[in-house]
Amino acid sequence: MREIAAEAGVSFETVYAKFGSKTRLFLTAFDVAVVGDDRPVALAQRPEFAALSAGDRRERAAAGAALAADIYARTAGLYRALREGASFDPELASRLVEAYRRQRSDVRAAGEAVAGRTLATDEAEGLWAVISTEVYDLLVNNAGWSHTRYRNWIADATVRLLGPD
Repeated sequence: MREIAAEAGVSFETVYAKFGSKTRLFLTAFDVAVVGDDRPVALAQRPEFAALSAGDRRERAAAGAALAADIYARTAGLYRALREGASFDPELASRLVEAYRRQRSDVRAAGEAVAGRTLATDEAEGLWAVISTEVYDLLVNNAGWSHTRYRNWIADATVRLLGPD
């Protein structure tokens, strides 16, 4: 926390007064990283999410892939840290469960917007598995894929999983 305070140009006491603990600071950073800013607007209420309902299925899938790729570019390392921290911190463990629940719900809503219909449970959960932080992390951070290659692959995979328009 001292290093963060120094980087921010504030005192350690200021950071501690605002967040209280490293866990709370991490969770706040995680929340901001998911949506890309600190405005209190849910992902599903943002223009990037609304784009999932515009155009044909290929355009909607491309919008969804761009949204997922951008979120994961900001959060893959944080998800990794959250998964690791969850093994010894009950607050982080609870937050990981909540993060996956929210991600699962968001991917289902996004998939339904792209498909233009209600998804069956297997479709929604399969889409969630493919469009996951872990797959992004494997392909981009471990296999060396570019952000663009991942985004294009996810768009194609989404169209294949959801079927033709």
